[in-house]
Amino acid sequence: MAAPPAGELLFAGKLLICSDLPYPPQEFFADDGTPIGSDIEIGEEIARRLGLQAQIVNSLFDTIIEAVNGGKCDIVISAQSITAGRLEQVDMVPYFQAGQTFIVRRGNPAGIRTELDLCAKRVAAQSGTVQVQVVEGSGEHAGSGLTQRCNAHGKEPIELQQFEKDDEALAALKAGVVEAYFVDSPAAGYHVVQNPGALELAGLTLDIAVQGISVPKDRQALRSAIERALYSMMDDGRYVAILAKYGVQDGSVGGAARP
Repeated sequence: MAAPPAGELLFAGKLLICSDLPYPPQEFFADDGTPIGSDIEIGEEIARRLGLQAQIVNSLFDTIIEAVNGGKCDIVISAQSITAGRLEQVDMVPYFQAGQTFIVRRGNPAGIRTELDLCAKRVAAQSGTVQVQVVEGSGEHAGSGLTQRCNAHGKEPIELQQFEKDDEALAALKAGVVEAYFVDSPAAGYHVVQNPGALELAGLTLDIAVQGISVPKDRQALRSAIERALYSMMDDGRYVAILAKYGVQDGSVGGAARP
């Protein structure tokens, strides 16, 4: 499979991939410090099929689009939901889908089971994510956020606490600093499995969103190459095999990803 023109890559023979680690199971570190996860392996396989060497560039999610547009990496694979706002800044190739859900401490002491149960509660979210927009009623969710629903029912608003990293938000939940962590469903399920007896899912899942691989708008040949490599993975089964390895095969978009 032909690689994109060298002029569309930061370094010849390499594919630099921005990703915000840790955010398991999509991107995190193995015990030896090696980046792993379903996003990481998808990115590495795309690079391999294009005859390139993948290089993971750890980046803060809140500024990851600025990173790819600023020449820090060639593409972004980092559990990014496709939104109109992001599409104004980059092109995005659909590759995964995930719902948005809430993790709570074991026994759900705050009694969070419905959206209105979140009112007046301390809720963690990672900065720059769709979850922040859903709570605040900003961006794609302007005027229809969870806080606005609390206000409409005469309840106190959600006390949103934002963290730069997934592990920081999780630590806040475990320490009782917040009463729930609002996060993508694959990450939520992974955290619960990794913390048996300490955490559980609240049973409240919101909209399913399609996630995309971000490519700078002036790199159309690179975007086409990424699409070709991804679709070939879907065709030969490697794509689903990677997702299954991390238990997130339910997030497969398969042929629906194609235009």
